[in-house]
Amino acid sequence: MKPSFFARLPRRLRLVLLWGAGLVLAIAAGALYANTVFFTVPPPPFQPLRAIANTDVNPFGANFFLEREVEAWKRERTVRMARDAGIGWARQEFIWAEIEPEPGTYNWTKYDEIVNLFRANNIQVIARLDRPPAWSRARATATGSSGPPDNLDAYGDFVQAFTKHFQNKINYLQIWNEPNLAREWNDSPIDPAGYTQLLKIAYTRAKAVDPNIHILSAPLAITLGESFSENSAQYRNMNDLQFLEEMYQAGAKDYFDILSANAFGLGNPPDDPPNPGELNFQRVLLERDVMEKFGDAQKAIWILEYGWNAAPDSIPDSRLIWGRVTEQQQADYTVRGIELARENWQWAGVISIWFFRQVGDIQSNNPEAYFRMVDIDFTPRPVYAAVSAAAKTYSVAPPGEYEETNPALVYQGSWSNLLEAKASGGEYARVADASTSSKATLRFYGQALALKFQRQPGAGRLFVTMDGQPVAGLPRNETGQSFIEQAASQSEWRVSVPVARDLMRGVHVVEMTSEGQVNLDGFIVAPIAPPQPPWIAIAILAGFALLAFGVGVLQARA
Repeated sequence: MKPSFFARLPRRLRLVLLWGAGLVLAIAAGALYANTVFFTVPPPPFQPLRAIANTDVNPFGANFFLEREVEAWKRERTVRMARDAGIGWARQEFIWAEIEPEPGTYNWTKYDEIVNLFRANNIQVIARLDRPPAWSRARATATGSSGPPDNLDAYGDFVQAFTKHFQNKINYLQIWNEPNLAREWNDSPIDPAGYTQLLKIAYTRAKAVDPNIHILSAPLAITLGESFSENSAQYRNMNDLQFLEEMYQAGAKDYFDILSANAFGLGNPPDDPPNPGELNFQRVLLERDVMEKFGDAQKAIWILEYGWNAAPDSIPDSRLIWGRVTEQQQADYTVRGIELARENWQWAGVISIWFFRQVGDIQSNNPEAYFRMVDIDFTPRPVYAAVSAAAKTYSVAPPGEYEETNPALVYQGSWSNLLEAKASGGEYARVADASTSSKATLRFYGQALALKFQRQPGAGRLFVTMDGQPVAGLPRNETGQSFIEQAASQSEWRVSVPVARDLMRGVHVVEMTSEGQVNLDGFIVAPIAPPQPPWIAIAILAGFALLAFGVGVLQARA
């Protein structure tokens, strides 16, 4: 038998190669051990499921004024910059007077374009519905009143038409805005019971069209019940806590799904504690106390106007309604406040920064201009960079249990959220149009993944790939695609199906494609298993033993 190539080499060269192999093995095993045990940043602890509906969401939202932007390229660039910063929610005003200039005559064109632009950039819309047309009320004031119509049913008609027109495109409606300010309530006496009646009509009419629509109460202006400036009829108002109490007393609890709030820092840091006699970010905790007092603790709070004002020194203190911080403080406080809410307030959901970018109608000598994340000329401010960095951490799900609304899940196609008491968190995501294929992409960091969903008669299949490959352990069709069968003889909620086990450490990407009527009700990412040092140690010892052997033989033959 002819000797192998290695055996025909000179003995000294064979020993050198053997010595080198041992050295390489020792270095590789040592590097693996060091990377596994010493140098790898440990993943965060397992995240418990957020039990209150509408809280396991991307917390980063912002306010937009696209209805005022004339040029399409500016609208498009604004939304792209928001998407690139990780903004997941757009609070956008839909002006009733523009949409319904005459009773029963609707003009949707401008707002269709705005909604389609947000959707194309994977940003969900929170629609603020107010600013009634002149025909709906006999009295308007010189202060720019946005008060209710004379006949509240006229607003109900508008909300119903709006819900029908944007069904499956807009799922969150804010009913009016800051009704505890006189300028928002027609300069008539502030009326919590009157607003509650408006809320009830809007809720009832919207739910009649789409039972799955989410109704948000109007956020209340944070105020101590005093004018911002003396002798200013424009800012007559009612204390927000008193207004909320009287809303509940009038029966508001049954007519909204999410409580809206405003939370400005007014020069104070985000950890400044709540105080009924002060205005600060944590004043929202006092509104939460009112909710709990009236037995409404299972609803989320979304903060729809949030931020700190970074007006320059050129603006005198006498004009600083919202206080003043530096731009770096604005950036730091904005991110810290959102992190504080996520870590400590299990009822907190979306937090919409006031504001992303204005269109040029707020002058530079007006302190309000300095809430902006982006200048009129599209120059990003420090707060934009801070939010961009913070939001990226939500694009990958660490170990934990999550709802289908978690920002690590990105949907494409006709997915929509449906309210259902049997589902985890009270709702689930389902493909609205079963005749077309829809997709969902999940990025996670862990070693195992399970998907949660509902099995039901007539359901379809969810085709699944892991890091671009079919998933081992799942059944496959005739073309080799791995899938999860959701059809069953009877309905079963909160089914959990393992999708992957024993994955390598790192970020993994799951892509899901629908065939027929499919749904998602959340997912579970298993934690990273601890390393196994004994096996690595054995490899290291083997490498050194081989090294020592080679060296010894080499010396003996020298």
